Amino acid sequence: MSLDLRGLTPAPVTPFTRDGEVDFAAIKKLGSWLGGIDGVKGLVVLGHAGEGTFMTSDEQRRVIEAFVESVKGEIPIIAGITREGDHVAAEEAKRAVEAGASAGLVYPSHGWLRFGYQEGAPQERYRRIHEESGLPLILFQYPDNTKATYNLQTQLDIAAQPGVFAMKNGVRNMKRWDTEIPVIRAEHPDLQILTCHDEYLLHTMFDVDGALVGYGCIAPEPLIELIKAGKAKDYAKARELHDRLLPVTKNVYHRGSHMEGTVALKWALVARGILDHATVRSPLRPLAEGADREIAAAMKQAGLA
Repeated sequence: MSLDLRGLTPAPVTPFTRDGEVDFAAIKKLGSWLGGIDGVKGLVVLGHAGEGTFMTSDEQRRVIEAFVESVKGEIPIIAGITREGDHVAAEEAKRAVEAGASAGLVYPSHGWLRFGYQEGAPQERYRRIHEESGLPLILFQYPDNTKATYNLQTQLDIAAQPGVFAMKNGVRNMKRWDTEIPVIRAEHPDLQILTCHDEYLLHTMFDVDGALVGYGCIAPEPLIELIKAGKAKDYAKARELHDRLLPVTKNVYHRGSHMEGTVALKWALVARGILDHATVRSPLRPLAEGADREIAAAMKQAGLA
C-alpha cells in the first residue's frame, strides 16, 4: 500500500459503550464512513483524539484491527506510538504491525513535555522504533509551549532518517511555522508535510501537502476542500471555508483545554448521526451542561448536521 497522505488524514476518536468498553460496532461505522470519502488518505488511531493512552495493550491491538477491517484495505491505518521509553515504544510498534497498521505516528517521550529532551534523544527514538519494528514513521512536532517541541536541527535530522516519510506539525507558533517549514521543505522535498493546527488551519494550509487532524473526523468534506484551496493558492475560497467552519472550531477547539476538544469531537459526531453518545474515559470529563446543544447548533450552522 502506498503511503501517500497528501490530502486529509483524520485522527478519529475511539467510540466507547455507555459503560466504558471499546465499542467495536461503532468503530466499524465510523471507520467505514471516513474511509469511503474521496480525499481521505488514511486514519490515525490511538492518538490524543483516540484516547489511545487510556487503553490496555490488548485494547489498542483490537482497535487497530477494527479500524483496519472497517476500511477494507482501501486506506492505511496509522497507529499512535505513545509509550515513554524507546524499548517499550518499539515493542508497541511491533504490536501495531501485527495488528495491521501501515505506519506509526511517534509521540515524544512524555517526560520531555515537562523537562525537555537531551540532544540526540529524539533521533535515537525514531531510529530504534523503525529499526526494531520496520514501521514507516511520521515525525510529530509538538506545540511550542511544551518542552517536547523539537528545534529545527532535530526536525531536519529526524526527517533524514530511514523510515521517516512524513511530518505532522503542530508547533502552534506562527513565527516558527513561517521560518522553519520552508527550510524543512527545501532540505527534504519528498517529506510529506501535514498540518495538525486544528485551530490555525487557514494560516497553515498554504504550505502543506495535507492535514492530519482530529477535526477531520467530524468535518472531512469541507476540510478536503480547504486543502484543495490551499494547494491552489485560492485564499478567497480558503477564507470562505474557514469562516463557514469557525462556529465549529470555536465550539470544539476554543474550550478551556485541548483535552476538552476530544469530548467535543464525540458530541459533533453525535450531531452528525455517526455516534449515539459521547462517552469518554477518565481522566477526560463530560463537558458542561448544554455543551452538546451548542456543538450541535454549530454543526448545523456549518451545514454539517
